[in-house]
Amino acid sequence: MKACFMGLGYIGLPTAIITAKSGINVLGCDINQEVVNKTNQGKLHIVEPNLEELLQEVIKTGKFRASIKPEKSDVYLIVVPTPFKEDHEPDISYVESATEMLIPLLKEGDLFIIESTSPVGTTDLMAKLIFKKRPELKGKIYIAYCPERVLPGKVIYELEHNDRVIGGIDEKSTLKALEFYKHFVKGNLHKTNAKTAEMCKLTENSSRDVQIAFANELAIICDKAGINVWELIYLANKHPRVNILRPGCGVGGHCIAVDPYFITAEFPVESQLIAKARQINNYKAFWCAKRVQQEITNFEIKNNRKPVVALMGLAFKPNIDDLRESPAKYIVSRIIQGSGESEILIVEPYITEHPIYKLTQYQEAFKKADIVVYLVAHNQFKELPKTAKNKIILDFCGVNEEIK
Repeated sequence: MKACFMGLGYIGLPTAIITAKSGINVLGCDINQEVVNKTNQGKLHIVEPNLEELLQEVIKTGKFRASIKPEKSDVYLIVVPTPFKEDHEPDISYVESATEMLIPLLKEGDLFIIESTSPVGTTDLMAKLIFKKRPELKGKIYIAYCPERVLPGKVIYELEHNDRVIGGIDEKSTLKALEFYKHFVKGNLHKTNAKTAEMCKLTENSSRDVQIAFANELAIICDKAGINVWELIYLANKHPRVNILRPGCGVGGHCIAVDPYFITAEFPVESQLIAKARQINNYKAFWCAKRVQQEITNFEIKNNRKPVVALMGLAFKPNIDDLRESPAKYIVSRIIQGSGESEILIVEPYITEHPIYKLTQYQEAFKKADIVVYLVAHNQFKELPKTAKNKIILDFCGVNEEIK
């Protein structure tokens, strides 16, 4: 069996490697030649623990290689980005483009799988596109949707052990896809149809977005009321049926901050709660920036000088290098724009350089700063003093106040 993966990003590359490790011959395709070259050299272009060793192993055994162009295979997987446009409309152009590239290669008996997070109906839409150009394949190939469920930093384990939802355009496609995933997934495989599988992925992340919005709104209320939100959540969670999540400075990443829009765009009247949660989580980043700017102004009035401000973290979540849709990035940009002559130190321990911001080492930034602002709860920041004389510490993500 030969499998062709379209997309070697944060999901495509690890999945391709795990598939190759299971014994399937894998070709990984990406439009970025630099990514292809680096991958073939056994080097990662993303950060994921223990993945580089696995990459080198499957290259050495000849089970995996990368290319700029797809080749004839038995299984084709679409694992490309699905961003949204400025109006929050889903953009499936990458999925469509990848599908167009594969249409000439398809043959009877092939399995075509979309893993990219997609609006409901995308799999059916790609099936129509395929059959429009290759009508002789109708009823002779298998088409399915199977979303991933992984946590950055634990991708290898979760790709193998998490349950998967698999939905085909028909029963035969579902069963064919299920047989493929059995090669490397140890978790349970749940059968459904394509539309339900698509909505399942969107529902999972929208549910988390709503729960985070509650925690973020609670943090704003507690700040105004003079209540320690971390203590409050700890006590409230003592209720046997209450499990409030951790507040932060917003929601980022390419899943929770994006997927709800795939529902609200398609069902704008029906998705009131989902849409409001998105608004709250976006507002939280704006609110955090405003709080920092207030502290800068207060410091200037009290000390008759501009403060040194350390902004701690750029990633969208702790202990990773992924900056996609990061609320911390938004906060940093707003503070820089409104800080006047204040010295702003920007810290992100998981990247060595940034195309826009000059980065400062976290211990140096803490030492120099008058105002320390925790935007991301990286483990490194937990090593720093919880309090310091003549320093103002704004902790938006619970670095110093873990929920017990």
